[in-house]
Amino acid sequence: MSAAETDVLVMWDESLTEYNFGPSHPMNPLRLDLTAKLATDFGLFDAPNITIEAIPQVDEAELARLHKPDFIAAVKDAGRVSQVDEHTQAAYGVGTEDVPRFDSIHEASGRIFQASVEAARAIAGGRYDRAVSFAGGMHHAMPGKAAGFCVYNDCAGAVQQFLDAGYERVAYIDFDAHHGDGTESFFWDDPRVLTVSAHENGRFLFPGTGFANDIGGLKAAASAVNISLPPRTGDADWLRAVDAVVPPVLRGFDPQVIVSQHGCDGHRLDPLTHLRVSVDAMRVAATWVRGLAEELTDGKWLAVGGGGYALIDVVPRAWVQLVAIAAGRDIEPAAEVPQRWRDYVLALTDRDAPVRMTDGSDADFAPWSRGYDPESDLDRTVMSTRKNIFPFFGLDAYYD
Repeated sequence: MSAAETDVLVMWDESLTEYNFGPSHPMNPLRLDLTAKLATDFGLFDAPNITIEAIPQVDEAELARLHKPDFIAAVKDAGRVSQVDEHTQAAYGVGTEDVPRFDSIHEASGRIFQASVEAARAIAGGRYDRAVSFAGGMHHAMPGKAAGFCVYNDCAGAVQQFLDAGYERVAYIDFDAHHGDGTESFFWDDPRVLTVSAHENGRFLFPGTGFANDIGGLKAAASAVNISLPPRTGDADWLRAVDAVVPPVLRGFDPQVIVSQHGCDGHRLDPLTHLRVSVDAMRVAATWVRGLAEELTDGKWLAVGGGGYALIDVVPRAWVQLVAIAAGRDIEPAAEVPQRWRDYVLALTDRDAPVRMTDGSDADFAPWSRGYDPESDLDRTVMSTRKNIFPFFGLDAYYD
């Protein structure tokens, strides 16, 4: 059932597709173009309660508050040369296979960063309660180094914007199949920020971090929550894990605003990960975040994108559902994908597009309240996280 319609700011213009590592790179900007086109064909971008705002150039001062000056300088230089030297690759992560250089890489990366910052500013300033920046979600970027297809960390930029506006408790939830290591690192010792990441176990997937006993720095114990999922985790286990950890921890933390990262690379069709999640489970998780925002933050919620490399079959459907959910204009899972969009995909890629917004999953799961199974790999994973975190919030790892 849809929630009430709510005014939502969507940060989007075609300049965001200039973040382009080349046609052979997994993070192809086609995924952004197809998402925007599908949102348009569903009527979302013309909806009276959705405002589309163009992307400003990066505020260099804001960027420099989070990223080190020598790193920013290296990114700028990488956009002006034809070949990045080995020192820059090793020291700053730019010009590598993961993060190739391209012309104006600083400007394109900066616009993604600024889009999420402006979305946070709009919420903090009272213009909107909700905003979506689906081109964002660059959660691997570190203060002084690019990594994992990410140059500047817009997630951290948005969180910092809320802190600068006086918020004292900001919750960040990361659904990407890869651990949200960069965003976590920015706020590792900051008790004002709770980072929660549900991801594939780092023993099997980049970046190799994010285990249950990684709970934050000495000044901020239990500020980092990590759910390290077994490979091949499907809908029922993924939703069980999220439901067993995220709502109780958020209620214990009592945030004033939620920032959520909706990387959709945990999908079973994604070429880079080993999870088996459907767009239907992702839709359910997004509705849960909306519900938590309504319950805990007076609706204040900023959603960003993230990973996702099944460019046609997954990303557009997942993120169009996210925009619709944020606006309270939920799209029924069985809804038919507009024919105009499918024709556009066929003409552009010579590939057939999905026909419906569902993968056919009922996204059913057994809630934790039904009991803990010590023989289950998933339950042992969840219990490890709960045992490391729940006592800090006065919660019982077995029953709460």
